[in-house]
Amino acid sequence: MTWTGSDDAPPTARIATLGPSLQPSERRVAEVVAADIAGAVELTAQELAEQANIGRATVVRTAQSLGYEGFPQLRVALALEVAMTETEAAPASDGTLLAAVRRNVEQFGSRLHQVTSALTEANVTDFVARIDAADRVLVVGNGLSAPLSLDVTMRLSSAGRPAEYLPDALAQRIGASQLSSASVCLLISGSGASKPTLDVMASARASGAQILCLTSFARSPLAQDSDIALVVPPVEGSFQGELIYTSRVSLALIAESLINALSIYRGGSGKESQAAVLAAISGSIAE
Repeated sequence: MTWTGSDDAPPTARIATLGPSLQPSERRVAEVVAADIAGAVELTAQELAEQANIGRATVVRTAQSLGYEGFPQLRVALALEVAMTETEAAPASDGTLLAAVRRNVEQFGSRLHQVTSALTEANVTDFVARIDAADRVLVVGNGLSAPLSLDVTMRLSSAGRPAEYLPDALAQRIGASQLSSASVCLLISGSGASKPTLDVMASARASGAQILCLTSFARSPLAQDSDIALVVPPVEGSFQGELIYTSRVSLALIAESLINALSIYRGGSGKESQAAVLAAISGSIAE
């Protein structure tokens, strides 16, 4: 399996998405490239192979796994990414907590263009259409994906698409087992390898439900076994970063955007739902 996302996706987004499931030798190449993309631009395939302690043919295979014709095309893409992401040098940190916050926000901002790079028009349209047409939508997330799943459920309901959320893992499995082929089970997991969430997916699959997911890794168990997987590269840039920092910022941004797309897809009924929500909100705000 090679890259199936947008042709415009930068190399680091492809590495972050596909890296965990590359062959070990290919992963070593990807890690060397990701560690210093500017330096990798200046390397020949043979020089990169020597740095990764593998054969030159593996460098070519890695480039192809990432969706490029060969290593020269990968080098061009790396050069373009470096040019696109170069910014003025940030002022030296003054050691304050505010400086640390600003640095993290700036790092996220520099990678913001990557969050949609693995999405395609066909997948997004199919994803939205299935949610709109389903008789039931069960939203599932565990661990740090649980708050996002609750948020998605509330936003779907506000968009006129009632959805269900169950906080307990056993209750999720029971709920998934009661779905039908006309239902959607929407699974959210950054790693795509959360065992409680995978258990719910198995129950949903046994019930015949349609399985959709939002995750950060294309070859994760969750993405591989879903009917539609929308992959959002992690802002940390690696599977290790996902495990350490467990940020859901990029997933939350895409989730909100998808629900906005759902409102557009629903047309007049979407506008009616928004009007009803605004009416409810206006009555709950105190002076």
